[in-house]
Amino acid sequence: MQSGSVTTPFGRRSMTLALVRQQIAATRIRPGKSIDKWKVFRDASEARELLGLQDRSLAVLNALLSFYPDNELRQDAQLIVFPSNAQLILRAHGIAGATLRRHLALLVEAGLIVRKDSANGKRYARKDRFGEIESAFGFDLSPLLTRAEELAQMAQRVAAARTAFRRAKENLTICRRDVCKLITAAIEEGAGGDWAKIESTYVELVRRIPRAPSLSELLGLLDEMTMLREHVLTTLNFQTNSENYSTNDAHNEHHKQNSDTESIYELEPRSEEELEAKPSAGHNSPSEPPKTFSLQMVLKACPEIVAYGPSGTIRNWRDLMVAAVVVRSMLRVSPSAYQEACETMGPQNAAVTIACILERAEQINSAGGYLRDLTSKSKRGVFSLGPALMARLRAQGER
Repeated sequence: MQSGSVTTPFGRRSMTLALVRQQIAATRIRPGKSIDKWKVFRDASEARELLGLQDRSLAVLNALLSFYPDNELRQDAQLIVFPSNAQLILRAHGIAGATLRRHLALLVEAGLIVRKDSANGKRYARKDRFGEIESAFGFDLSPLLTRAEELAQMAQRVAAARTAFRRAKENLTICRRDVCKLITAAIEEGAGGDWAKIESTYVELVRRIPRAPSLSELLGLLDEMTMLREHVLTTLNFQTNSENYSTNDAHNEHHKQNSDTESIYELEPRSEEELEAKPSAGHNSPSEPPKTFSLQMVLKACPEIVAYGPSGTIRNWRDLMVAAVVVRSMLRVSPSAYQEACETMGPQNAAVTIACILERAEQINSAGGYLRDLTSKSKRGVFSLGPALMARLRAQGER
């Protein structure tokens, strides 16, 4: 091995005490030590963020190692490679000269290679009369052999952190899904509890998830989300007692806020006879657009939805359907609930239904659960939008 006393860099490159320590450490390799050069390279690649390296830095290191003839770095071997910049550029996939010099400096700063400069800064080897290398000037790979165990440990730490990050992210996703679906089920089925407050807590937790979270941030959010899930489960209590699970009648009553106010069930048939009646030939099929009322009539009955149209106006049925999607999100109606309504009632009728719900939003605890209830009645042919719009027109006239 090249014993290599401490040498200073050629030209205007400065010398630091850190470089001195690196050169001294490179001469203190345990006798007989050897390591596969590509194993060391993989470990350095894994630990690149800890070493402060970039992908291009690894490409340059790979090129340097390719000039070392053996697969093993050995303590008793010549560990200096001396390719020219032109040769390095070719093997580093044609990077620019300035880029090459920058990443060579990064590899030196990271302590993976040591410069051994000649008097004129050229890289070359001087051989004896037997053809053996007597002395060489270029880049010393000894630090890779010296730090092989350290680099392996760094790579293991990075891999373990990556695994922990992936697991934390998966667990947070699962816990977030559990909380969301449990809250949705509780609201739609009328379970007792302050679900508005619980949902607000959930929304705030989700809002705090960064786009690129660290492991500590993920673990903290996971703890909070897990506690929220336990709170939801405790609130639900999962008992088969009828007091904890609302029936269909109780679910309907859950939406009534005040018996003195105008019933929010004006969107539904007004009599038992209508509930039991089959759809007549005059009713629209789910796939047909509304034919018994015009867009002007809908907007007169439900003026609040106009503000959510493109550019704050609604000029046609398409604008109304676009506005309905915005309102659906605002009212926290799940995409699946709205999709089911569109498939059952037709896209235009579903948009009109959303517009009617918006008018009574303050009196409805769960717009999503209410829409699902109307969709179910529509499937059975016992719900029509005509009476709903007439009721809204009367209400607007009273205003």
